[in-house]
This record gives sequence, structure tokens and C-alpha cells, in this order.
Amino acid sequence: MTQKDITFVADFLTEHFNEAPELYNRKGKYFNVERVGQYLKDEDDDLVSPPNTEGNQWFNCLKDSTHLKESPLLFPYYPEKSLHFVKRQMEGVIDQCLQKPADVIGKSVHQAACMSLYKISQSEDSTPQLFKLPFLWNDKTSNLHYVLFTMLENSISKIHILRRHTDTSRSVSNGILAVEFGNFLNNSINESSDSRCYSCLDAHFYDDETVTVVLKENVQQEGKERVLAQLPLS
Repeated sequence: MTQKDITFVADFLTEHFNEAPELYNRKGKYFNVERVGQYLKDEDDDLVSPPNTEGNQWFNCLKDSTHLKESPLLFPYYPEKSLHFVKRQMEGVIDQCLQKPADVIGKSVHQAACMSLYKISQSEDSTPQLFKLPFLWNDKTSNLHYVLFTMLENSISKIHILRRHTDTSRSVSNGILAVEFGNFLNNSINESSDSRCYSCLDAHFYDDETVTVVLKENVQQEGKERVLAQLPLS
């Protein structure tokens, strides 16, 4: 060990393990423990060496302000407790705050409509993922709610748009439709329908009237073409 190491250890012992007569009445705790570790103990006992808050600007501010001192928005301070204790107290308050909204929202949710998108064999061991890419959009001007999604397997070149009115008692025309990209980017009618076929990698609403899609060319070789397209919803 170097002299610097020895000095460091000596300073540590001098600072943290001085005799503490005021702690003699505590079972097995006659010295100050290392001051960081005491905050991390998962127990409800008081800290052996609580922090000195004298001169702390925040505590002085609280002490001098009647409004802050009585505010229910501030978590109470426990200078004698560990962080685990404070964490449990905070979690209890947050759970209590969230319980009422969860009950109210849960009771207000109900099924507005049911659509069968696909059927799978009951004998299959694992259900394949056929539903992909759900993206939600709310058009506040027209009070319409949209869901964009794709179906894998046989309709990989299509994107589906589900539209519902935010007022569940009202219906809208073309509640669900599919847009097929296929070979619409072919340069001429002479190109084979299989030569430039595209599938949708991603799709989001750009605004209330425009959908942005990322398309991928369905070919095996390297250098597959990617296309970013913006399509009018109309």
C-alpha cells in the first residue's frame, strides 16, 4: 500500500468511526456507520447518523413559507429515515392517487364494435402474429378516430385503415378499408406485375388528411428499394 492509501483509510476511520456516546443506548451501534450505506438499508429503523440540515436553502425556504409548509403537494420530509422508507411512502401515495382514476376509467370503457379480422386453426400450437403495426390517430376536427394496421401472410402489400366516430352512437361510411400498394410504382405498363411489388414497413398519420408510409421492394437480391410516400387520406 502507498502512503496515500494509508492516509485515505485513516481519514475514513477518523471521520466515520469516532466514539458516539449518544449512541451507547442503541443495541450494537456504538459508532457512526458509513454515511452513504445507511440510506440504502431496506428497514424502517432511524438513521444512525442523520444528515445535518442546518443552512439548507430548501429547508429554510419551507420553514419561512406558510403556503409551502402547508401545501399537500409536497411530500413530507423524513430526515431520520432511509431512502427505502421514503420510497415506500411515496409509492403508497402515488398508488392512492391513481386508484380512483383507474376505477372511473375502467367502468367507463365498453365495447363499441366487434370485427373479425382473420381466423386461425384451433389445432395450431402457437398462434402466429398476423396483426402488425397498429397506429392510432384522433382527428379532433371531424371527431374521427383512426387505426392503421397491416395483416401479414396473404395481404403483406396492403395497409388497413379502420375509422370510427368518437361518438360511439354514430357510424361513418367505409368504416374499414384496405389500400394495396402492389406494383403501383412501376414505370411503365410493360413491366411485370411481379417485378416491382412493394410491402409496407411502417405507416403513421402525418396530419388529419395525410398518411406517411415506408415501403419496401419485395425482391430477394441485395439493395432493396425503400420508398417514403405521403398519401392523401381521400
